[in-house]
Amino acid sequence: MDNVTIREARREDCPRILELIRELALYEKAPDEVTVTLEEMEECGFGKKPVWGSLVAEVNNEIVGIALHYDRYSTWKGRRLYLEDLIVTEFMRGTGIGKILLDELIAYGKANNYNGMVWQVLDWNESAINFYKKYNADFDPEWINVSVKF
Repeated sequence: MDNVTIREARREDCPRILELIRELALYEKAPDEVTVTLEEMEECGFGKKPVWGSLVAEVNNEIVGIALHYDRYSTWKGRRLYLEDLIVTEFMRGTGIGKILLDELIAYGKANNYNGMVWQVLDWNESAINFYKKYNADFDPEWINVSVKF
């Protein structure tokens, strides 16, 4: 796509980023799982101690995709980028925007001396799995996701 602009997210993008996150949750059949507030998202991304960053993809001055990321440290591999969400709004999927975003995030990681990037994909999301296979991504069947709520 020639009319796509990729840029770093800004505080004022947070409402649209949150909309895209909710759209993803609906797609992943978990719409009630998004509990983060707009205020928390803004503070955690643009406050005194930011913990996440994001690239946004714009078409005609509208954000149609994001690549939300943060730092991860591996005791085996060192500093790595963690891709939390790669989202392209439904009506723009299949246009190449996801590839542009992921390519830009990989370039960002290389330019900032990360040793690699990790992320997760749902086992039933065949279109995403096939997309990531084009990057020669390693899929690790040995690890089980673990989380605890506070």
